[in-house]
Amino acid sequence: MSRKRWHLLGLFTAVGAIAVGLVTVPASAAGGVGAAFSKGSDWGTGYEGKYTINNGSGSTLPSWTVEFDLPSGAKIASLWDGSYTASGQHVTVKNTWNGNVGNGSSASFGFNVSYSGTYSAPANCRLNGGSCDAGGSTPTTTPTTPTQPTTTPTTPTTPTTPTTTTPPPPGGLKNVGYFVQWGVYGRNYHVKNIETSGSASKLTHINYAFGNVKNGQCTANDDPYADYQKTYDAAGSVDGVADTWDQPVAGNFNQLRKLKKLHPGLKVIWSFGGWTYSGGFGQASQNAAAFAQSCYNLLKDPRWADIWDGIDIDWEYPNSCGLSCDTSGAAAYKNLMGALRAKFGSSFLITSAITADGSNGGKLDVADYGGAAQYVDWYNVMTYDYFGAWAAQGPTAPHSPLTNFNGIPTPGFYSDAAIQKLKSKGVPASKLLLGIGFYGRGWTGVTQDAPGGTATGPAPGTYEQGIEDYKVLKNTCPSTGTFAGTAYAKCGSNWWSYDTPATIGGKMSYAKQQGLGGAFFWELTGDTTGGELITAMKNGLS
Repeated sequence: MSRKRWHLLGLFTAVGAIAVGLVTVPASAAGGVGAAFSKGSDWGTGYEGKYTINNGSGSTLPSWTVEFDLPSGAKIASLWDGSYTASGQHVTVKNTWNGNVGNGSSASFGFNVSYSGTYSAPANCRLNGGSCDAGGSTPTTTPTTPTQPTTTPTTPTTPTTPTTTTPPPPGGLKNVGYFVQWGVYGRNYHVKNIETSGSASKLTHINYAFGNVKNGQCTANDDPYADYQKTYDAAGSVDGVADTWDQPVAGNFNQLRKLKKLHPGLKVIWSFGGWTYSGGFGQASQNAAAFAQSCYNLLKDPRWADIWDGIDIDWEYPNSCGLSCDTSGAAAYKNLMGALRAKFGSSFLITSAITADGSNGGKLDVADYGGAAQYVDWYNVMTYDYFGAWAAQGPTAPHSPLTNFNGIPTPGFYSDAAIQKLKSKGVPASKLLLGIGFYGRGWTGVTQDAPGGTATGPAPGTYEQGIEDYKVLKNTCPSTGTFAGTAYAKCGSNWWSYDTPATIGGKMSYAKQQGLGGAFFWELTGDTTGGELITAMKNGLS
């Protein structure tokens, strides 16, 4: 049994720079409202900067506008957690989602600057028309513009987005892995394998894939045997205790329950949709409140309510095409996520796997991911499956490139393009998780070792042509080079691209440099029995 999971996707060349200590100019103090500039990475032709707005005025700051001047030869390359305009060297940044700053709180926005010559810091900072020094500006009583889009979800909610974009502390980053329901069949991968591989202690969250969406509702009826009927003997059970034939919940659900008891900090999230099951989301979005109620009823079923800490929506793709095409409109996704938050409340995790199409006018531009961000705890950005042997003649290209590269078959189809685009839409960096594929994609009939070669079709794979698990490729076609932040390999006439522990280390460094909330991967069965890849992720995020 299988579920095809292809994420056919997709502006700014990634910074591959080494993080340096922050340089802060000037420091805001308590007793007023101020904005402080800090400089992060600098790679010689550009740098990452941030302004932090601190409110110590004794009352709420309902909105903010920060203005500053860049030196000659410098310009904004990208900006996140705010909206900006530039007139010559003068830059004006207004709040987006993060306008309401309570007393004693802070908000911030980040940006990348490209420059030539010698670095020079921004100058002439103004906050709401006054000096950026603490005490130099006073809170206004009402926002000058709405701080949220005027379109509201079917069921009104209170946004849960924090008012600060401070990155999570080291060691607190999320490491999320997908467990596939059907892995218990041909792949012979069970919940116990998460424990015996050592992976359970390195995960923060497990996404259980997939529940279906039928007739506008969440449903778990596609494979009840794997979900909650299959009984395990003592040898196959997580805790060494055999199931009984008459227990109300067995299968993967009960094994996940046992795994959580061994690892009390581990959270489990039920994921709905995926490539095969996304066709029902369009109908569901027509009555988002009813859909949310159906999901609530399913996850809170007394038989297994204790297992689930959250729900993950993997809609491929709202107002665009995946296995089928959706025409529900740009607001449908935001409305759906808003209805889920309204029903489940603030304490239940709501996450979503989303497209990583960074192209202009692509999938990230046709649905309101920026507006929906207020309702989600984080986005799993599917930064893989950019290129593969569905283009049978090539050119060969890495399926999970971190950075842009010369000759890229589709502009914007690389990880950093998606991350920067989402930031520019107002999604906090801390709500973005970088995606890692525990598999490779490959072609055959290839004569050229370097990327960009021609091919005759997909390379053979264990379960499907053109795709193979890392645990197989590391032995049958070891990496022969790295390119655009990931690895590739040529063995005979076959050419593969995939991530290795070394390239994963680089990607985790990127995630930390960008202030992301962590990383996630698809999926557990692709790793080695000792969990090489998940170990690399854990070490890189620590």
